[in-house]
Amino acid sequence: MSETSPAITQATLVKKAAPKSDYKPADVSPQRRVQRSFAVRLWSVRHSRLLEWFYARFSDMFLALHPLWKRIGYGRVEGPIKFVEKRVKGFMFDCRMCGQCILSSTGMSCPMNCPKQLRNGPCGGVRANGNCEVEPDMPCVWVKAWEGSRNMVHGDKVLDVQKPVDQSLRETSAWLRVTAQAAAAREAARNPPNPGAPA
Repeated sequence: MSETSPAITQATLVKKAAPKSDYKPADVSPQRRVQRSFAVRLWSVRHSRLLEWFYARFSDMFLALHPLWKRIGYGRVEGPIKFVEKRVKGFMFDCRMCGQCILSSTGMSCPMNCPKQLRNGPCGGVRANGNCEVEPDMPCVWVKAWEGSRNMVHGDKVLDVQKPVDQSLRETSAWLRVTAQAAAAREAARNPPNPGAPA
C-alpha cells in the first residue's frame, strides 16, 4: 500500500458491505455518527467532580420526595421520570438506560458505551492512543472512567467490582430504583429489628 492511499477503516468496510439502495444516511460512518456525542460525553468526564457534587444534591432531593413518589405510586411516576432521565442522561453521558447506573463509580463515563459492555475495567485491546479496540475513533470508556474518577472525591469507587448487568432492569429508571432502595435502608436504620421480639 502506498503512503498516499487512505487507510481502510471499519467505517469503509461497513459502507462497502451495506446493501445498495436509494436511501443514503446523512453520515455513512458509524464512528462519526457516534462521535458527535463524544464532545458532551468527554466534557462530563472532565467535569466529573462537579457532576459528583450535583448528583449528591440531586439524589438527596429525590430521596426527600420519596413520600410523594410512594403516595402517587412508583409504578405511575416511572413513565414521566424515565422520559426525563433518558433524555438528560442520554445527552450528557450517551446513556443506554441499563437501569443500573454506576456513573458515580466510573468517573461519569458510562460503561454501557463500551462495545463489549464491560462493567469492570477495560479489555486487553485498548490501543496505544487510549482508543477502543472495536471503535478506533472512540476513546476507551474505561480509560476515560479512570481519568474522571481521579477528579472525584469518591473516585476510588472505580475499583469496586460491579455485578453483571441485570437485563430485566433495562429501560427502567435508575433514579427511582436507587431512591426506593435508599428510602428502605433509611427506614431499616430508623427501626432496627428487636432481637428479643418473637418472630
